[in-house]
Amino acid sequence: MEYQIAADSLKDRVILVTGAGDGIGRQAAISYAAHGATVILLGRTVSKLEAVYDEIEAQGYPQPAIIPLDLSGATKQNYLDMVETIESQFGRLDGVLHNAGLLGVLSPLDQLGEETFDDVIQVNVKAQLLMTQAILPLIKKAKDGRIVFTSSTVGHEGRAFWGAYSISKFATEGMMQVLADELSNTNVRVNAINPGGTRTGMRAQAFPAEDPAQLKTPADIMPLYLYLMAPEGRDVHGQCIDAQPKRKPGAAS
Repeated sequence: MEYQIAADSLKDRVILVTGAGDGIGRQAAISYAAHGATVILLGRTVSKLEAVYDEIEAQGYPQPAIIPLDLSGATKQNYLDMVETIESQFGRLDGVLHNAGLLGVLSPLDQLGEETFDDVIQVNVKAQLLMTQAILPLIKKAKDGRIVFTSSTVGHEGRAFWGAYSISKFATEGMMQVLADELSNTNVRVNAINPGGTRTGMRAQAFPAEDPAQLKTPADIMPLYLYLMAPEGRDVHGQCIDAQPKRKPGAAS
């Protein structure tokens, strides 16, 4: 499917992007800003967020904002404070892209360390739940609110050695489906994206011997990310969509 939106489709929208410092999150933030959105950059590494901020400013897009937050240690109160800051500064929140994620260690399930499992579930599942709970009252006020989660090929079908990451992405898809069902009679659309094998640092960590030149870049898969945030995507709800549907199941994201 060709996902196309108008050049100014995200004008006047405020969109929060987690994991905005690099990879897909960085590209999504820049792409949203290029289509008119005011983007809130959330991540743990301030220098990376500042670099994305500067790039958006240099292009003349709407001035973004930065929220430094490490999801591995964030508490419920941190998210409530974050939402209070967003509401006081912008008065609204129209969309959230849950993009931040932790790969953990690839290993047989019987060797999966408890600490690794806890870390991955904390960032990939619990943090997203707590953040979503905090932002819901504000995003429900939006005329056309959007919440987009990030899944994976191994969130559709379990694969040997992907342990904690695979389990966390199954949980992510389940959370999306539950939330979508609960919000089916509201103005908020809830979906998930499986980016597929993409040229990112996490991908290189999982497949160190792979030639990154053979992979699509984050920019290549942005049409779907834009579509699900834009008015054009308002009829899509409760879906997990593959950004690269023609890729074979053998390549996980």
